[in-house]
Amino acid sequence: MGKIIAIANQKGGVGKTTTTVNLAAALGVLDKKVLLIDADPQANATSGLGINVDEVELGTYQLLEHTKTAQETIVTTDSPNVNLIPSHIDLVAIEIELVDKDEREYMMKKAILALKKEYDYILIDCAPSLGLLTLNALTAADSVIIPIQCEYFALEGLGKLLNTIKSVQKIHNADLDIEGMLLTMFDSRLRLSNQVVEEVRKHFGDMVFETIIQRNVRLSEAPSYGESIIKYDASSKGAANYLNMANEVVKKNKAIV
Repeated sequence: MGKIIAIANQKGGVGKTTTTVNLAAALGVLDKKVLLIDADPQANATSGLGINVDEVELGTYQLLEHTKTAQETIVTTDSPNVNLIPSHIDLVAIEIELVDKDEREYMMKKAILALKKEYDYILIDCAPSLGLLTLNALTAADSVIIPIQCEYFALEGLGKLLNTIKSVQKIHNADLDIEGMLLTMFDSRLRLSNQVVEEVRKHFGDMVFETIIQRNVRLSEAPSYGESIIKYDASSKGAANYLNMANEVVKKNKAIV
C-alpha cells in the first residue's frame, strides 16, 4: 500500500512546489512509483514537470468534482516513474462549487483511495492557503511535509498551520501524521539562516528532516525549463539535497512498516 503525503504551508514562496516536484522526481529515480497531484490553481507543479497548462483538459478539478475517475485524469511525465494529475486555473472555482456538497472535505480522499495500491507515494502539492482545497488534501493524506523557509518570518503562521492539522486530526482524519518539517532556501553565509535552523530544531527536534535544502541557482532555473532538478542538473547541490531527502523519506517509512 502506498503512502499519501501532502506538502503544505499557507505561506507562499517557501518552496512547496519545488519540494513536491523534486521529491517526486528523486523518489522516481530511487525506483519508487510516484503520483503527483497538483492541488494548487497556480498549476506550478504541472508546468514544472513539463506539462503545458493551457492544454490541460482533465485534472484535479474533475477529480474533486467526481465527474471523472482518478485514472482518467492521470498523465505521464518525462520524469522516470512519475505520473501527474495536473491542475489548471479553473481549480480556483472548486472551493465555491464544493461548498454546498455533503462531505465536501472528503472529495479527494474518496477519489484517490483506490490509487494507493498502484503507487508507492502519492504527493499532493497544496495551495498556499488553508481553504477547502488544502483541507481536502490533509483529509486524504497519511502525513504532511511542512517546508519552512530559512528567513525572518519563517515561524510566522506555522502555529496556524499546526492548529489546522490538529483540527483535521480531530474532525476529519485521526491518522494524519507530520512526516516532517523541511528547512528550505538555506544560505550558510547568512547568520539569520543558521539562527532559523537552530530555532526550528530546538522547538521541533525529531520532527525536522536532517536534510536541509540549500539556496541553489540551478534549482531556481529548472522550473522555467519544465524540468525537475534531477533532470535539469543531476550534479547540482539542489539535486543532491532532494535525493538525500527522498532517501530519508524512504528510510523513515521502511522503519514504520
